[in-house]
Amino acid sequence: MASGRLIKLLVFEILEFAAFSIPTLVIMEQFATAYQVTRNREEKTHYWLIVSGSIAYVSSVSLLIWVPIKVLLYKKHRLIKKIKGCCSSSLVLGGRECNVNSAAISHPLRPVMMMCVVCTTLPSFSFSIAVTEVQKNINGSADVLPNTLPDLPVSLVLTSLIIVDIIEKLRTYPLRGTQKSHEDKHIHPSTLQQIKTVTDEGRQNEGGDAHPQAAKSTALSLPSVVTTQRPAPEQPGPQEPSFQSGILRTMSQQDIRAEIFLWSFLLWSDTIEMMRVSGHQAVYKSAWLYPVYIFSFISLLRIILTPQNPLLNSLGILLQDLPFIFVRLSLIIDLGTITPVLGLCKNVLVTLSYVYFNHLTKFRVFSTFELSSP
Repeated sequence: MASGRLIKLLVFEILEFAAFSIPTLVIMEQFATAYQVTRNREEKTHYWLIVSGSIAYVSSVSLLIWVPIKVLLYKKHRLIKKIKGCCSSSLVLGGRECNVNSAAISHPLRPVMMMCVVCTTLPSFSFSIAVTEVQKNINGSADVLPNTLPDLPVSLVLTSLIIVDIIEKLRTYPLRGTQKSHEDKHIHPSTLQQIKTVTDEGRQNEGGDAHPQAAKSTALSLPSVVTTQRPAPEQPGPQEPSFQSGILRTMSQQDIRAEIFLWSFLLWSDTIEMMRVSGHQAVYKSAWLYPVYIFSFISLLRIILTPQNPLLNSLGILLQDLPFIFVRLSLIIDLGTITPVLGLCKNVLVTLSYVYFNHLTKFRVFSTFELSSP
């Protein structure tokens, strides 16, 4: 009987491959249908040529790119596990020190997400635009277009991309058993800090008993260094309530695996809203369709980075919030409030708060903790 780990691997790989291939096939079929309308409706030659071309594209990309990279990633993961196991056994048996460089193991990019963005999302967005352009060319007018574009292609592409993102994040977690909640994570560092403080005070007391004169002279000789190099005090965060029993304790449980699903969809809510705007007739019947699709695709590029990458926040501002400010503001000025004003406020406030708290607060005029004058 297959083990749970093997079943998990097979299910994840099947879901990822389906999310990698299905969006391209669906959107290419819609393009073939739209193109067939411009030709002879009874003759299906052009339709089947486009459909067969999409199947050939998905097959070639899967065999030449998807499968080789997947095999390399699997072998590398197995090799890293063997290296870690060898190091741990040598520490136990031989007693010699063996360290694995974490920088060589962890990478800032995710190859699977890069393949999905480049090989699936980019062609899907391109043929979504091509579908509207082909329909515009029917009778030389854009009036034949429907009032709203179907939501299925855009939703299918973004949902597939989010599903692959969730699967890649879930790989490091077991699907059975319980995980530590965020409450435990908040309590643990504070407990360690209290232990560290008590330990430091004990060491200082011991040092003071052993060498009272030396400690006194050191404290008297370095007052200026302490005052000038004192770090800025940390602002205490709000104390979150904790429930120890009853139904409130059950409702307050937080599992990181469930939060992966929540935050994966919330992370792309702004891009999803922008793509929804592209289905408005005032947008896809005009040239505004191109900047909406282009900047929406650019905002998706940050999904290539690992979830804990330090560059993720800054790239979120540069690739999503800042461009969306200009796109939404231009759409509101030209076409009215077809895009929510709330989205524009979100982009503006997120950009300004990031620039202020990360960069402007370093200047003296915006600093709360000023250094004493010499």
